[in-house]
Order: sequence, then C-alpha cells, then structure tokens
Amino acid sequence: MASLRKWLFAGLLVLVPLIITVGVLNWVVQTLDLTLQILPAKWQPEILLGVYIPGIGVVFALVVVLVIGALTSNFVGNKLMSWWDGLLNRIPVVRSIYSAVKQVSDTLFSEKGNAFRKALLVQWPREGTWTVAFLTGTPGASVAKHLDGEHLCVYVPTTPNPTSGYMMMVKASDCIEVDMSVDEALTYVISMGVIVPGESKKHLARKALAAQNLTQ
Repeated sequence: MASLRKWLFAGLLVLVPLIITVGVLNWVVQTLDLTLQILPAKWQPEILLGVYIPGIGVVFALVVVLVIGALTSNFVGNKLMSWWDGLLNRIPVVRSIYSAVKQVSDTLFSEKGNAFRKALLVQWPREGTWTVAFLTGTPGASVAKHLDGEHLCVYVPTTPNPTSGYMMMVKASDCIEVDMSVDEALTYVISMGVIVPGESKKHLARKALAAQNLTQ
C-alpha cells in the first residue's frame, strides 16, 4: 500500500506540471488564433491552405506587434500615436480607462520603465507577519505631506497569482531589502515559497524527498 502511494505521488509530480503547462500553452495558442478573424475571409489561412494549422495565429499576432512597433518607432509614427492618444483622452469614460491602462503598460513594457525596482520584506497583513513585496516608487508630494517620515510605495502580490495584490505606502524603516532579484522574488511568490532562490538542486531534491516521506 505504501509503495502504491509513493508511486501515485511520484506520478503526480511528473504529470501535474506537464498537464498545466500544456493546458496554458493550448489556451494561449487558441486565443491568439482568434486574431486571424480580423483578416478577410479569402485571406484566412484555413481557406488558403485548405487545412487548419494550430499556431498560425501566434505568428500572425507576433508579426502584427512587430509591424506596429516599427511604425510607431519613427517620427511619423510618434505623431500618429500622439494624435491617437489625444483623441481617446477626449472621450468620457474611455479616457479614464485608457489613460490608466496606458500608464501601467508604459511602466511595464517601456525600455525605460522600472515597474518593480527591488524585492523587500514588509509586515503584512499584520505586525509580526512578513511577506515579499516589491518597491515601486515613493509617494507623490500631495500624499507624502500627510505621512509622518519617509515612506515607500510597495506592491504586495497575492500567491500564486502575482498579477493581483495591494499597493501600500510603508515606512522606509519598516522595509527590509532582501538579497533576491525581482525575478527570483516573483518565482518565490508564485511557487508559494516552495522554490527558494539560491538553494541548490540537491538541497531542493532533499526537501522534496522529505516532504514525500511525510505523506507516507
């Protein structure tokens, strides 16, 4: 019975990550294949080739992004983008949504952007409980004048989905900078603390074996 249990967990350790990875990739491919619908019917790859080939939408989406990037990287493109931004910023409701999303995307994807600057430890959700957070900046003057002492703007991600979380203004003295890169800290958060940056593969294997023995 113990051997069957051991084999079951060993099989799950192999299959679960593989199934999730395949499922995510399949969802991405199917979603990007929908971009082909913007093409005229006679230009659809399925019509031209006579057969449906999964993944063509990925290539098409990549080409579209590269073309748009090339067009907006020159003087004329910048002028057109400025005109487009100005137009959308004059439309009620659309203005507030578009400007907020654009500011976030500029921060995340711009070559000069620096969304997450450092990995920190902060006390959250109560004093004495610590979590990983990311330094995003400092409070603006209109906010800082109401705060006592130096504060930092930090983003506290949720686990295992770091795209949702909380923005907080924390005293600089209450933040501890950790010896992790931003990528390592994100991995730490996504893995729910299982993958510890800097640990050797042998040490991780020993931890996995010990955890498996506990289940037996």
